Amino acid sequence: MANVVLKVSEKTREKMMKYYEDKKRDKVIPYVIFQAQDLDTVITMYESGKVMFQGVSADVDADMWREIDGQSKIDKEKIKEMDKKYYYCSSIGSDEVGTGDYFGPIVVSSAFVSKDDIEFVEKLGIKDSKKLDDNKILDIAPKLIKKIKYKSLIMNNSEYNEKYSNSYNINKIKAIMHNKVLWRMVNEESLEYDYIIVDEFAREKKYYEYLYGNPNIQKNITFLTKAEDKNLAVACASVISRYIFLKEFEKLEENLHIPLPKGAGKDVDSIGREIVEKYGKDKLKEIAKINFKNTERILDIFIY
Repeated sequence: MANVVLKVSEKTREKMMKYYEDKKRDKVIPYVIFQAQDLDTVITMYESGKVMFQGVSADVDADMWREIDGQSKIDKEKIKEMDKKYYYCSSIGSDEVGTGDYFGPIVVSSAFVSKDDIEFVEKLGIKDSKKLDDNKILDIAPKLIKKIKYKSLIMNNSEYNEKYSNSYNINKIKAIMHNKVLWRMVNEESLEYDYIIVDEFAREKKYYEYLYGNPNIQKNITFLTKAEDKNLAVACASVISRYIFLKEFEKLEENLHIPLPKGAGKDVDSIGREIVEKYGKDKLKEIAKINFKNTERILDIFIY
């Protein structure tokens, strides 16, 4: 469990407040501007300007904001050169979606982008799926998957809840899923690639610790922060994962006959209560990530 403290500029603090807006806790703490939880990391911003990151991925989250704040230890020119190296190459990348959504599955995909594919991918306007709206993803993803090789894995929430209750934290779940899609891509396809790249959600050592006991472990991975901005294979994996997530989300809505909100905000709570009233509280174990705080708020009104 890591614990990292940063002091960042006022401009970066404003960015952080906006970024964590939907993940803030309701707690009121003396001398604290806000406290938020992003997956397994708790972020606390103090009036002094210091920000504390606590949790399994604290060092990764802190490094992201350290870089945004211009505190990176590596010379900016060197960073640019490194980014070019990972951009203009043939690579396999993986990324996931759904870990921050109360409803809907977790989807992890790996994608292969060769140097010859770069122009095609750029013309599609591929970026990190978080920066593309869902309509754009629904438009470009079918064109993308016809052109490039990819592998995907879907974990529904029933399986997620079973794993999580057996002491699997979210990063272990992600590591196992990333490993599976990367292993399949490397071993089921005949590809010539320069790098295998993963958007860093855990330090390399910890990532492989999560995989202990798995029979097939993909090695020689390059872990990058904000990899979807630096490598097109990761960006494509992000788009494909989001596309599959959206399609699975549609199926869930059709089965429930209720429109579902994405994310884990307050609008999720009201729909969650509607689902419990209609189908019973056990339905949440099937369609929602019950370890989220939303579950407590949803079920609270049903306790007599």
